[in-house]
Amino acid sequence: MDHRLPATLQMAREFSRLFVNRRAYTVQSQRPHPESGRHYYYRPKSREDEPVELTGETVRKHLAGEMTIGLYAINPATQRCKWMAIDADYKTALDDLIKLQRQLQTDGIAAALEKSKRGGHLWMLFEQPVLAYDARVYIYHVAGKLAVQVKGSGLAEGVEIFPKQDQVRRGQFGNAIRAPLGVHWGARESRGWRYWYYGADYSLEHQLAYLNGLPKVKETHLRAMIAGKSIPQEFAQQAERPESPRYFEPKQGEFRILDYVQVKRQAGRNWVTRCPSCAAMGHDKSGDNLAISVEEPRKYCCWAGCTRDMIRAALGRPVANGRLR
Repeated sequence: MDHRLPATLQMAREFSRLFVNRRAYTVQSQRPHPESGRHYYYRPKSREDEPVELTGETVRKHLAGEMTIGLYAINPATQRCKWMAIDADYKTALDDLIKLQRQLQTDGIAAALEKSKRGGHLWMLFEQPVLAYDARVYIYHVAGKLAVQVKGSGLAEGVEIFPKQDQVRRGQFGNAIRAPLGVHWGARESRGWRYWYYGADYSLEHQLAYLNGLPKVKETHLRAMIAGKSIPQEFAQQAERPESPRYFEPKQGEFRILDYVQVKRQAGRNWVTRCPSCAAMGHDKSGDNLAISVEEPRKYCCWAGCTRDMIRAALGRPVANGRLR
């Protein structure tokens, strides 16, 4: 299936005005990971192994279907965001997103519903960047009013709110979400697939015109909607880093990746640190290629494509005869 479409720099500029709030970004791998089969996102780096900034040409390639980028919501210089996205990918996801969209409309807020692989993304666009905390307060209370579950506080299923943080420090990023109007490489047997907004014909021109014409949320209106409110206690922002990463139900003699690496930070559901295999080759100078699951630290992967065999070998604990030792 041909997923590429003609896209211009003018389209990229229109898209950037709507969605780009900082120049850090991620890229979705077009090839599945050799072990998990998933198409992971990673922060691109230059030949000097330094992070690169988002450009208009990169946005154009995203719209054209030549690559797929992920965007961060919060600008750490201002703690503000241009948009808020609600991601839902469970059995009744679309029903919940439509309920939220209707309530927002009742509150005088227009929101655009985008298709996704298993549900959808609901986007609010702001007239000018607003404080991430204010936007999050509003959505938490709308979800609570409608009894729509939000992931967190022990819930395995529910909507996810982007940005996931109230604020981020300089040098931090928060959680990226797949940018709209691009190709999802993990969809349709990895052949690539576009997920459009429901409000317009399925072409870049019509979709961008729809988004440009969508009434944008004024900060004064948002502030009025959250007057006297705060984020519910059960979802109040946790400390940036829990006491320490740890294993659950450890087995005697098992290989444990956290015994060999020093965690740099937590990013969403993962611990982030330097990949031993990349480091052995003189790469990963930023120290963020290796992701380790917070919930299950036995699960880990390198965004740059190093396999477990490569990582284990770099640590001097190779896999022998197909079994861990």
